[in-house]
Amino acid sequence: MEQPIIVSTPSRLCLFGEHQDYLGLEVVALHCRSPFAVGPDRAEQAATCLGVPLTIVSLGDDYLDIVRQPRFGYGRGANPCVDCRVHMFSLARSCLQQHEAQFVVSGEVVGQRAGSQKRRDLDTIAHHSGLHERLLRPLSARLLPVTLPERAGWVDREKLYGFYGRGRRGLIQLARALGIDEIPTPSTGCVLTEPPFARKVFDLLQHQTRAGRWDFELLKFGRHFRLNNQCKVVLGRREAENHQLEHLHAVPEAGESTLLAPDGFVGPTALVVGPLTDQAYAFACELMHQFARKPIDPAGRVRVRCGDASYCRTLTPDPRTTAAQRNIADVV
Repeated sequence: MEQPIIVSTPSRLCLFGEHQDYLGLEVVALHCRSPFAVGPDRAEQAATCLGVPLTIVSLGDDYLDIVRQPRFGYGRGANPCVDCRVHMFSLARSCLQQHEAQFVVSGEVVGQRAGSQKRRDLDTIAHHSGLHERLLRPLSARLLPVTLPERAGWVDREKLYGFYGRGRRGLIQLARALGIDEIPTPSTGCVLTEPPFARKVFDLLQHQTRAGRWDFELLKFGRHFRLNNQCKVVLGRREAENHQLEHLHAVPEAGESTLLAPDGFVGPTALVVGPLTDQAYAFACELMHQFARKPIDPAGRVRVRCGDASYCRTLTPDPRTTAAQRNIADVV
């Protein structure tokens, strides 16, 4: 057979990739690039090391729809793990004909991840992706029903494995036996699982039902403070984030926003997302003053730049602003 396998998860590619000679099969790797991935992207490095062709697919707006309203719910954060894997494996199924492939391989292990690898989750993913028996999980194959590749004789079930649970010792031993030295540390690799980021996601979904890619990208940077249903303020936490906020404000797809930069003091840049009302302006200035590196002015005056203009604001305590600060989406 020619090109009978598409490997859908590059982090697992290494464990099965070396088996292409072992099983007499040709491998085509598929990497689904998520906008919420964290850590280094090792897909190209792994594919080059193993000598297999790699197809990269970037997850688009249809993936954001999954984050907004997952059919199978969220994990501990804002992570729709089962829906995410259904989506990625559906993409893999659509690539079968393109590569003249017969089935898809995944490196999932039964019981390894609580959010997406329980036995019923694996069954759900295979069914709703439309792959059914064309999805082979060789690391846990002996614990799962026989698949089409095994029944058709394309793969020898006796050469597959029965790994189970969260322990990695056996997997690491297998990888080293196959000559794989670079073994990633265990992690989800997805920022949606992190509680601080999840709070920002749910805040966004609550107040912006049609939030787009720009809105989700903004969540990766700065401290987010919610003023009201129409407006929030994002503060840079360090110089690099200040520059990132400037960049996001300038891109063509940016939402309604105003950039305020400190003038004459060392402090955070503020991005006001939503209409720049007088209350929003005062709220942003007060936050910039609060998070400035040094005291600015004993009289409570703060000077900021907006575009080419510079403005001075005298801060006065506002009960509405104080209340809004208690309702922040993130304080990291």
